[in-house]
Amino acid sequence: MKTRYTRFAAISIIGIIIDQITKTAIDSSMQLFDSIPVVESFFHITYVRNKGAAFSFLSHASWRLPFFITVSIIAALVILIAFRKLRDDQKIAHTSLSMIFSGAVGNLIDRVRLGEVIDFLDVHWYRHHWPAFNVADSLICVGVFLLAIDMMLEEKRLKKV
Repeated sequence: MKTRYTRFAAISIIGIIIDQITKTAIDSSMQLFDSIPVVESFFHITYVRNKGAAFSFLSHASWRLPFFITVSIIAALVILIAFRKLRDDQKIAHTSLSMIFSGAVGNLIDRVRLGEVIDFLDVHWYRHHWPAFNVADSLICVGVFLLAIDMMLEEKRLKKV
């Protein structure tokens, strides 16, 4: 039982640290909107800031900051509650919730500290760009993907019982 809490803490802390270190490195070494090609016509490191959520959702709403901070705190608490309800054998779910939690907290830190989120991973195909994102966003997406896998495996487990 304690092993899963140790794993949760380790993944969460490492994820938050990596997220914050990368954002700090970008903020201190680049000017806003600077772009460094890594793989031409496919991937750049591009420094942008996002006041909204995914795809700049609600970026111009006057109430966006308190809303996103509140939603992030509620999401983190829900994740902690959900994690406590997992069985010890649900290791994929443990990992996925740890990743989602660290991503939510990483972006929450930016919102509280800066009022917006630092994004810098710019994936594109020539001039067709996916919105820039960061390590926290990646942790959330991979965590949700792993959680979906765990849910499908859990469904199969329940059918066998």
